[in-house]
Amino acid sequence: MRNTAKITTAVLAAGALTLGLSACGSDKDSDSGSGADANATLTVAATPTPQGEILTYIKDNLAEKAGLKLEVKEFTDYVTPNTAVQQGEVDANYFQHQPYLTDFNKKNGTDIVAVPGGTVHLEPLGLYSQGVKKLDDLKKGATIALPNDTTNEARALKLLEANGLIELKEGAGYDATPKDVTGNPKNLKFKELEAAQLPRSLADVDAAVINGNYALEADLSPAKDALVAESAQDNPYANFLAVKKGNEDDPRVEKLAKLLTSPEVKKFIEDKYDGAVIAAF
Repeated sequence: MRNTAKITTAVLAAGALTLGLSACGSDKDSDSGSGADANATLTVAATPTPQGEILTYIKDNLAEKAGLKLEVKEFTDYVTPNTAVQQGEVDANYFQHQPYLTDFNKKNGTDIVAVPGGTVHLEPLGLYSQGVKKLDDLKKGATIALPNDTTNEARALKLLEANGLIELKEGAGYDATPKDVTGNPKNLKFKELEAAQLPRSLADVDAAVINGNYALEADLSPAKDALVAESAQDNPYANFLAVKKGNEDDPRVEKLAKLLTSPEVKKFIEDKYDGAVIAAF
């Protein structure tokens, strides 16, 4: 049985406001990576699918041989894993891409960084529908649900633009919103929801742009079920291992980074996810 702790967004509502991102934090915050105990358990925060599953595979099959003690804590939102790293409640996290992390650091005054060693995987963002079988069948005035966090909403809009549904104003970047839509021939309406709620919204909207991990949890495959999905080529949204700045050289973190980009993990991703998750190394 997976040795994890599931922390829901209900915890976020009560806890995120009291974390005090600018505070000094615990003693663990002040430790440099070079001073970390190489034999201590490395605790990593992750969203359940596929990140938690990938980490659990490493824990069960690769970690012991590499001399790594690994604990996985699963979170169901996109905020708590970063605040937990910032406060030293966990040692690292694995759930996000660089545009999201850049935006998060800017808005919250955090100093979380990607661990050297490269990206691990991409979860292609897809447009899904219960009632529409082809993109051309989307009716005028259709409502499309979008993730409401800044970078993933922009990512969703860019997916719609790439497939001819809308046009965004010139220069719209990683913070684009529906206000940046300059062309909308189908007069589409947009409903902004927390990313985790998007699969459940399919019964109430005409279509939804769903993040890959939440699609997988809802038994939706970007490769098989999406009306359209992101291309992996030159995609900036691949996920990586992240830590608080200064902890990049923690020997335990270095071990995990190597395992995450190992041939064994690549094969695990290919065999388990059948194109719904793509190795990015």
